[in-house]
Amino acid sequence: MPIIARFYGIIIKMFLLGSEHNPPHIHVVYGEHTALFNIQTFVMLEGDLPVRAEAMVREWLELHKQDLMEI
Repeated sequence: MPIIARFYGIIIKMFLLGSEHNPPHIHVVYGEHTALFNIQTFVMLEGDLPVRAEAMVREWLELHKQDLMEI
């Protein structure tokens, strides 16, 4: 799974192909924490992150939602 972004120790990964990965989501790794976020709703589907990291991921999703949906 390719890494598509890194910031403040947060790593964002995403499968680039495959309709079997619905709903569209990203994988987030932050230290020992992992999570999945729905790209369309910004809801955390699985996992846990510290509050500040979760807020940064949601902000990043807001900025890149259109590009992610095109991928």
